[in-house]
Amino acid sequence: MPYPDRRRNNFDALRLIAALSVVFSHSFLVAEGSEANEPFVRLTGNQCILGLVGVFVFFIISGYLVTESWCRSPMPGRFALRRALRIYPGLIVNVVLCAFVMGPLISSLPLPAYFSGPELGHFLVKTLALETGPLALPGVLFANNSVGLHVNGSLWTLHYEVMMYLMVVMLGVARLLRLSTCLVLTALGIAAVYFEKSLGPLGDIGEWAWFLGFFGAGMALHFLRDRLVFDWRGALVALLALAIFTRIGHFIMLFPLAGAYLAIWFARRYDPWLDYARYCGDLSYGLYIYGWPAEQLVMYLSGGRAVWWQVFFGSLALALPMAWLSWHGIEKWALRWAAVSGDGRWPPYRRRPTADPQPLPAFLAIDSAAGAPYRRGQNVREHRRWRMIC
Repeated sequence: MPYPDRRRNNFDALRLIAALSVVFSHSFLVAEGSEANEPFVRLTGNQCILGLVGVFVFFIISGYLVTESWCRSPMPGRFALRRALRIYPGLIVNVVLCAFVMGPLISSLPLPAYFSGPELGHFLVKTLALETGPLALPGVLFANNSVGLHVNGSLWTLHYEVMMYLMVVMLGVARLLRLSTCLVLTALGIAAVYFEKSLGPLGDIGEWAWFLGFFGAGMALHFLRDRLVFDWRGALVALLALAIFTRIGHFIMLFPLAGAYLAIWFARRYDPWLDYARYCGDLSYGLYIYGWPAEQLVMYLSGGRAVWWQVFFGSLALALPMAWLSWHGIEKWALRWAAVSGDGRWPPYRRRPTADPQPLPAFLAIDSAAGAPYRRGQNVREHRRWRMIC
C-alpha cells in the first residue's frame, strides 16, 4: 500500500540519507574502534565525521517541522503525545529485542546469570530513560575494541532531541516562539560550539547547548520559509560557504549558517525518484535505532575480523528489513493514532465525523510546512486525520 498522506517534498529521503550517513560512519568505529579513517574526516581536515553531519541534519529538520507542529496545534498535551509516539513505540521494541533476543544469544553468561544480573535492569531503565552514557548487557562483548561492549551507540542523541521538544513547549507556552527568539537560540548554539571546552562542567545542559544552533536554525527557517527564496543558486552559495567554513577550521561551529539552508532547500523540493517512502514507508528512524546493533552483530558473527565495508553493507542487510518492520508494524500505527487523537487530553479520543464536512477553502488549501497544494475539496478533518507526525 502506498505511504498515506503524501506530501510532495524530500523530507523522507533526506532523513534516510542522514540515517545512512550515521550507519556509514559507525561502520568504521565498530570495525576499527576509531573513525580516524572515515573519508569525511580527511575531507574536512579532521574536523567532523559524515555521521555527525547526519545528526546535524536530523536536528535541523526536527527544528523546522516540530516548530510548525507547535504553531499548527499549540497545545502542550497534544504536542507531548505526538512527540512521545514518534520516539517511544519503535524504541521500546528495539530495546526489548536487544535485551531479550540478541543479548542472551551473544552473552558469555548462562541464561540464569544473564537474566538475574542487575546489569539487565540497568540497561532497560537507563535506555528507556534516554540516558546518554554507553550501556552494556551482562556478558555481551561484540568485539575486542573500544566500543565492543556498547549495545546501541546511536541512542544518545534522542536525549537532547527530547530536551529540544521541551524547549519548544516552554517557549510556546510563554508566547516567545518567534523568529527573533530562534535567531538568538541559533547564535547561542554557535557560541556554545566555540566555547565547548568551557561547557564540560554543565553536563547535559552543555551538550544540549552544543546542539542548539542546529535545531535553532531549523526553527528560524520555519519562520523564514515564506521570505527566503529556496533555489539552486542559494544552495550553491550555501555549499560554497560550507567549503569556506571548512577551510578556516570552523565547519561544525558555522554549519547552521549554511548547512541548515542547504538541508531545508533539499527537503522542500520534490524529486519523484527519491520518493521511496511512497512504497516502503519512512525507514529513517528504524534504520537509525537498528543500525548500530546490526553493525555490532555483524562484527560478532565475523569473529571481530570484519572490515568497515563488510560491517556497513552487512548491517544494512539486517537493519533495513527491521526498519521496514518497525515502520509498518509499529511506527505508522502510533503516528496515525496520534493524528486522530483529541486535543491533548488523556486518554485521547476520536472525534466523531460530521455528517456534512465543509471543504477546505481554495485559498487555504496549502500545506504551510512543505508548500504543497492539497486537492480542492479535501476537508480539514481528513487533512488532520492523515497528516503524519514529523
